[in-house]
Amino acid sequence: MKALKMFSVLAAAIICLCSCSNTSDNKEKSTSGEAATTAPFGGIVPKEEKFAGKNGFDVDLTAMSSSMVYAQVSDMITNPDSYKGKSVRAKGPFSYLKDDQSGNEYFAVIISDATACCSQGIEFVLEGNKQYPKDYPAVDTEITVTGTFNYYYEGQNIYCQLLDAKLEEGGLSW
Repeated sequence: MKALKMFSVLAAAIICLCSCSNTSDNKEKSTSGEAATTAPFGGIVPKEEKFAGKNGFDVDLTAMSSSMVYAQVSDMITNPDSYKGKSVRAKGPFSYLKDDQSGNEYFAVIISDATACCSQGIEFVLEGNKQYPKDYPAVDTEITVTGTFNYYYEGQNIYCQLLDAKLEEGGLSW
């Protein structure tokens, strides 16, 4: 009986030791000779494709569940350096705000959590010289927006935005 318990503990320890590895040792050469990262189950992902998500976007929020979208957006807001320069795609209602004091206009796609009680917005700046309201959909229209992730500070507050953004509404591009 004692031997069986000892064997079980030893087997568990071996499994733990074998499954843990240093990720810096997981670099391999792809067939093109470029550095690659080992993917789960032995697959090789070329370094430049490491962050490319579904549909060719680095972060495609349209392909995630509402809980995952909210968590991803929270991470983007909390860790913006990790996302700077990444291509992002998001879907939600269009929102507009004009700051009466500064005159600045802000355009955003609103992201809600699974229960729709909490929401976060991702600001976007359309490519080209677009004018509101002529070149934008109506407020609360369901849109899909794509752009390059960036962030900026206003005072001590940090704001995330998508630059050179493109808008889609009901299959129409803006």
